[in-house]
Amino acid sequence: MSRHRAGETVTYTVTWLEMDARPARPMAPLPGNIGGTILRADDPPVWYFRALYDAVGRDYAWDDMHDEPEDKLKVMLHDPAVSMYTLMAAGWPHGFFLMDWRQEGRAEIANFGLVPQAIGRGLGAFLLDTAIQTGWERAGVRKLTVNTCTLDHPRALQRYQKHGFQPVAQQQRSRVLRRDLPHPPA
Repeated sequence: MSRHRAGETVTYTVTWLEMDARPARPMAPLPGNIGGTILRADDPPVWYFRALYDAVGRDYAWDDMHDEPEDKLKVMLHDPAVSMYTLMAAGWPHGFFLMDWRQEGRAEIANFGLVPQAIGRGLGAFLLDTAIQTGWERAGVRKLTVNTCTLDHPRALQRYQKHGFQPVAQQQRSRVLRRDLPHPPA
């Protein structure tokens, strides 16, 4: 497995996906061997969002939100049309998602993922189904969107498609890595 180093420029593909109807299939259950709950954060502090953003995304070059000014992030996080949800189990965050309803008729899963220690424990399907159902709960939603890229977890695109999202656009991009990337881009 190749390892990309900080300072290296990598090329990757961003894929935008959409879902135009609430799924009819039942939600994936929380795995029986893991007691957990999803908590909605009321007006979360920026440090909490950035901590989870970093915990989930540090191995996937999630750096963009660290460039945003704190006051801008606070306005976004405290907007009534934006909500942050954390999957808590065993007393610590296992993952999170950020739901954004600011565009009329659309819900966007703006951020989604598990911390490295929670990957492979059967939590991804449960958390994604929860995000999907949460997105559709607001009145007037006609479309649910998400995006992923080849720097994300290697099964991210496949997982979104398995849960009913359809790709609608792709774009090639490049970036200079700020940290070592422990896996090759998919």
